[in-house]
Amino acid sequence: MRISTKSFYDTATAQVDSIQAALAHTQQQVATGLKNLTPSDDPLATAQALVVSQAQANNTQLAANRQNAETSLTTEAAALASTTALIQNVQTLAVSASNGSMNDSDRATLAMQLQGSLNDLMGLANTTDASGNYIFSGFQASTQPFTPSAGGATYHGDQGQLQLQIGATQQTAINDSGSSVFENNMTGNGTFTTAAGTVPPNTGTGIVAAGSVTNAAQLTNHNYSINFSIGIIAPSTTPSTTYTVTDNTQSPAVQVLPPLPAVSAPYVSGGQIAFDGLQLNVTGAPANGDTFTVAPSQQAPLFATLSNLIALLNTPVAGAAVPATAQAALTNGLNTAQANLNSALNNVLSVSTSVGNRQNQLTALDTAGSNLDLQYASTLSGLQNVDYVQAASLLTQQQTTLTAAEKSFQVLSGLSLFNYIN
Repeated sequence: MRISTKSFYDTATAQVDSIQAALAHTQQQVATGLKNLTPSDDPLATAQALVVSQAQANNTQLAANRQNAETSLTTEAAALASTTALIQNVQTLAVSASNGSMNDSDRATLAMQLQGSLNDLMGLANTTDASGNYIFSGFQASTQPFTPSAGGATYHGDQGQLQLQIGATQQTAINDSGSSVFENNMTGNGTFTTAAGTVPPNTGTGIVAAGSVTNAAQLTNHNYSINFSIGIIAPSTTPSTTYTVTDNTQSPAVQVLPPLPAVSAPYVSGGQIAFDGLQLNVTGAPANGDTFTVAPSQQAPLFATLSNLIALLNTPVAGAAVPATAQAALTNGLNTAQANLNSALNNVLSVSTSVGNRQNQLTALDTAGSNLDLQYASTLSGLQNVDYVQAASLLTQQQTTLTAAEKSFQVLSGLSLFNYIN
């Protein structure tokens, strides 16, 4: 077959160009570290890499969200820890106030310390994060949650919790409302509360305990009054103290203790008074007509508890103008304050536990997210990154091929009849 000179040159040039283009492509792969320089190099791998890259970007964003959540929760945890320490300090002061060696001046000094604690509590309740947002305002992050008011504080936030996406299917709350932290404290023992009568005020020295639940199934959540009277019960000729317990929620009110037809029950200081699934005791000497109440527990804001305790400690219990019942009123008030403080402490500890659980969840998701990021990086490396050993070998092969092609072209192009004639 006769091959024309032009055809020979065209074919040889095209072959050299092809080898040079392949060599340039391999050189670019080595220089950039990328296996696929254009989507056409491997359309399937390019599409897979795009999907993995998007998943990796989502994982990175979730990691950033978890970091933001951790920052917010760390700020809240610190505020709650300080609040816990503050409540425990107030409890210690309240115990000191019940010491019989304390006089009115000593208790007034304690009241001044408690005023400082109340101011500190206001600062903790209005804690802000690094961005200046209030962490206890619910959804109202720019609104100061608490302001001082008569007898405590007023809450201006809402009940919301800001949620942040921290996983593919998980969200977490990054704050708690101030109402749930500082106001969601139940009076008494958390189920019912006891108190000395105030209208008219008791005139004896009776002191009522917080009481406890003996049978939850029998609880009625009704309001009761324990009424004391002093009189002579035949055949005795000596005055004795008796009591009755009346369910005032029923209409008309019903005497529940002692069961009718008994008129009243003898009172023994410290003896258990049990009815409708609860029990309590009264110590001291109630006067004729004195009453104590039992009612379902209600919310007792921590600010109000501290304010009431300050007012209580500033109330004299000694002096000619002070009624003899003042000491009993102080003891009953301190008992009420301690019960409310215990409730507030348990509530703050409960919220702290919730915050800790959320932080643990973030830690677990961070670990899983880091592992997932490594998997994405490995997958992308396999889809996108060049194999340098293979590329270097191919580069050497292509360089050798190009050299051989150039030399063969040079030799073949020199084959001419005129060379032999000459």
